[in-house]
Amino acid sequence: MRRDVLLWAAAGLLAAGLFLAVIPGNPPGSYRDESSISYNAYTVSQTGRDQYGAVTPLFFRSFGDYKSPAYVYLLAGVFRVAGPSIEAARLLSAVLGLLAVVALGLLATRITGRTEVGALTVVLAALTAWLFEVTRLVFEVAALPVVIVLFLHALWSGRERCAWRNALAIGGTLGLMTYTYAAGRGLAPLFALGLLFFARAWGWRGLARAWLVYVVTLVPLAVYAYRHPGALSARLGVTTYVHAGLSAHDIIGTFVFNYLHDVDPWAWVVHGDPEVRQHVHGAGGSLLLAVVVLAVGGIIEAARRRRAEPWWWFAAFALVVSPVPGSITFDRMHTLRMVALPILLLVFSALALAFLLERPGWTGRPLVAAAVVAAVVQGALFQWQFRSRGSDRVEAYEATYERVLDHALARRGPVHVLLGDHTYADALWYGVLQHVSDRIVVVPDGEEPPAGTTVVGRDSWCAACTARAFAHEGQFVAYAQP
Repeated sequence: MRRDVLLWAAAGLLAAGLFLAVIPGNPPGSYRDESSISYNAYTVSQTGRDQYGAVTPLFFRSFGDYKSPAYVYLLAGVFRVAGPSIEAARLLSAVLGLLAVVALGLLATRITGRTEVGALTVVLAALTAWLFEVTRLVFEVAALPVVIVLFLHALWSGRERCAWRNALAIGGTLGLMTYTYAAGRGLAPLFALGLLFFARAWGWRGLARAWLVYVVTLVPLAVYAYRHPGALSARLGVTTYVHAGLSAHDIIGTFVFNYLHDVDPWAWVVHGDPEVRQHVHGAGGSLLLAVVVLAVGGIIEAARRRRAEPWWWFAAFALVVSPVPGSITFDRMHTLRMVALPILLLVFSALALAFLLERPGWTGRPLVAAAVVAAVVQGALFQWQFRSRGSDRVEAYEATYERVLDHALARRGPVHVLLGDHTYADALWYGVLQHVSDRIVVVPDGEEPPAGTTVVGRDSWCAACTARAFAHEGQFVAYAQP
């Protein structure tokens, strides 16, 4: 008992130290989507309305996209208590990531019956770059890992019988998944379909209870979609290759190609997400080699000794479908849309750890020790690179915008920003942080700023104005409107 407490304490301290540590300069700025989410959270915290005046909206309009509500309202609560700041917003994401890691360790303890497996799972999860980087962002996805783990907890509790209390937990977390992130709207119905693996244990009444609760949670979504046609599919429309002019044969072929690319273990371990905003390049892969190897062992163990248990059939099904939200889009190895994948790999890793620790004598423990050492080495190398490569992401995070805006604010009068240039959200958010919101004027599409006024935007929006610029850094420019 004392050893297990010490293991958990050490694992918890490691996870907290990694996730809650302030890393100056990485991420180096507030990206436009982060600024939009933060600004909407601020306006809701002050007035109950979003930036467009909608009262407690179910989804938040942003650049023609619609952000999911769960994270925005959580952030609004943080701003209401602590005040608006980039640090508070990033801390919320970090705390959500830490909660996901700890909850995953508790789940590993429950499914294996071994507290030391739970502690080791916390260590592996905390060292996993995928979960760490996703929860560095002020994006809705930062809340999705902990919701997925809570769903798995609910499913484990009801694995033998789905009474109404189990149905409320299972269906409720599926619904919460739907309102947390766009990928969750794709994962939740797939996971709901996977509940069929429990048909024999639950009976059709148990299935009906869980599905009914889930369907009830979708009523607000259905009403919103009816009142705002095309709103919830707007983002998917510009990121997916699926469109009316493509044949079913081409759609299926592209999906299979994308899926196989996204489930490439070599890419997971060596390269990671190709998008520099979501993964620090040069820091290795997004997954630990030890986790991938252990997960393979866990899958074999589940097939050998747990194949009569529907929970493990569901876990295998969930692992297979977890890349689907990413595979239907143009982007490959997109860690945000595929965030369920590392969680399920860690679940199977826990099963492998339990198998090794249960081996007679000490035959399995050296292998566990080797896996942990390999994970610590790879995780430490990633953390070192993450802390030293913030400057590589300056352009990706549009970090020079704030400095250009500061030059503009140093002049008298209002500062105009163009609605068509999506960095207007940065101006609104930085205006809040610097207490100069009243000086930021958003110019609607099709209109020009008044002659002689100060304008901030991308240099590509006004190439001729660059010659008259009084501030120009990176891709941003501040100039006087001719």
